[in-house]
Amino acid sequence: MSPQLDRLRDRSTFLSNTPLWRGLGPADLETLSAIAQPQRHRRGSILFSDGDPARGFFIVVEGRIKIVKQGPDGREYILQLFGPGEHFAEVPAFDGQAYPATAIALEDSEVLLFPRNALRDRLAHQPELALNVLAIFASRLRSFANTIEDLSLKEVSARLAAYLRDRAADHPTEADPTDRPISIPLALPKGQLAAYLGTSPETLSRLLGRLERHGILHLQGNTIRLRDRDRLEALAAGQKLPPSPAPQTQKSPKTSQSLPQNPKEI
Repeated sequence: MSPQLDRLRDRSTFLSNTPLWRGLGPADLETLSAIAQPQRHRRGSILFSDGDPARGFFIVVEGRIKIVKQGPDGREYILQLFGPGEHFAEVPAFDGQAYPATAIALEDSEVLLFPRNALRDRLAHQPELALNVLAIFASRLRSFANTIEDLSLKEVSARLAAYLRDRAADHPTEADPTDRPISIPLALPKGQLAAYLGTSPETLSRLLGRLERHGILHLQGNTIRLRDRDRLEALAAGQKLPPSPAPQTQKSPKTSQSLPQNPKEI
């Protein structure tokens, strides 16, 4: 765990900047810091598995966590991704049911675990904490409703455009879009990104190729160079992607059919 989070005072400072606990007073933050359990997870390690008893919920300090579900066909479907300051597994931590999916570290990560029993005890004595948790549940429900809407009603191109738009918003200072392209790390291997978007890797590759041919982006390894943010926004809003422009082929010069100027050349 990061050395600064080993001290309760600095752990409180970190918690005060998270959306979950923002706005709480120093006493509440110190209480939460005291019950939070720091954990380190190597890339690929499992924080909890689908069906495990819920021990509590987590806040990401560093790294990234993916929440996955395995389908009947054995494929892994990515339900959500979480980065620094974001929290997950709140519902099973409070309803007492098992974890409904599996949490895996996408990279070396650090998290804070808030044990279920200790947190429930704190909520019983501090109504402000309970109000924050209710707001979390409402936000999470809205997020899942948006995910269902995207998967049900939006084409893959719109889902990809929305993902890239949100990634670009995470890097607002890298470049001025009016001057030069914005560099957007994909954050996921293409196979996992396809699973997150609810499509196949082959479809995702074809779609990225179409966006590149339309001049909206340029793919460089695992980095997207976003060239036309306005058109990306339009795609994210549901505008259909037109057919790919026909490839330009070099035409051979036409043979002249005119008669020679000198009659003797006939």
